[in-house]
Amino acid sequence: MWLLLRTLLAQWAVRHLVMRSFGSLLLLLPVAAILKAVGFPLLILLCILALPLMLVLFVIGLPVLLVILTGVVLLAITGLAVSMGMVVLKMGMVVGLVVLTVRAIRSLRRGRDW
Repeated sequence: MWLLLRTLLAQWAVRHLVMRSFGSLLLLLPVAAILKAVGFPLLILLCILALPLMLVLFVIGLPVLLVILTGVVLLAITGLAVSMGMVVLKMGMVVGLVVLTVRAIRSLRRGRDW
């Protein structure tokens, strides 16, 4: 009898643990969708920008390690520029929304329409 109770309790605990971990993964699902929507096109953009230069470097006859190192550096610089652009865009959106809200409130106080 004790063995049966211990087995049922262990199965319940395992099920509970698995369901809790899946529940916490469901919280990250929207973040994963955003990263998939933004990250894959960004990766394609980075590859398109770095590929022509890497081909030119291969044709010139530079060593493979130097060409790959140059490609990695170019990808890193482009990735940094794009991520900084995203940060600036996010800040600009916040500032723009605040400015539009203040303008709307001022125009409503004066009794004018938009």
